[in-house]
Amino acid sequence: MPDTDLLLVRHGEAHCDTAGIAGGDLGCTGLTRRGRSQAERAARRLTVMHTTERRVDAVYADPRRRVQETAEIIAGRLRMPVILESRLTEPCHGSADGQPWADIWTTFGGTPADRPDDPVAPGAESWNHFVDRAAAGLRHMVERHRGQRALLITHAATVEVAHATMLGLPNGPDPRAAFVLAHASITWWSHRASETGPPRWHLVWHNSTAHLALGLPDRDVEPAIRARRDVRRPPGRP
Repeated sequence: MPDTDLLLVRHGEAHCDTAGIAGGDLGCTGLTRRGRSQAERAARRLTVMHTTERRVDAVYADPRRRVQETAEIIAGRLRMPVILESRLTEPCHGSADGQPWADIWTTFGGTPADRPDDPVAPGAESWNHFVDRAAAGLRHMVERHRGQRALLITHAATVEVAHATMLGLPNGPDPRAAFVLAHASITWWSHRASETGPPRWHLVWHNSTAHLALGLPDRDVEPAIRARRDVRRPPGRP
């Protein structure tokens, strides 16, 4: 059977990101100008992969506005429809939607890493509930596209869940470490034959931002490409 590829793209920079607020249905007002440019660059890179290496068989996105706008740009270049998958959206923020993250963490008394079973606000979703939901959505997508290449435009938190799922890590963010994921970065998991045993998941790329490095300074570009201070994002933040 051919390799099973899962390409995961984080959405471009959004207004809620620059404002430092929780971007749910209320707080998310779409991509910034920079974010749209980032999405265009990711689209160009993915189009080259699609036409010269291996074709994408399906494009998925979750309902959040910044994700949908990123997906429209990428799928438009690929000339493919977007399949909506609500199970892969970020954790629901409840009454914290649209509120500053600093105020949310202060009221909550920490981050999801401290209390992963508790919602950060009334009506919100706990981190562990989100992990279970998103992991189920990812497993369904993989089973549906065995031997194919699927592309998912989504959130940093969902990419974190993909990593935990493929690596067999336990639920709950680890306060000792975290994954860095830039806006419009590309992550690539591939289930393929192994030199030392049966087929297994291989992390081919994590947080690849080569397409953002030329001519577009970006506050999230990886340190190896552009010297900058580390971006610290609380676990579970989109």
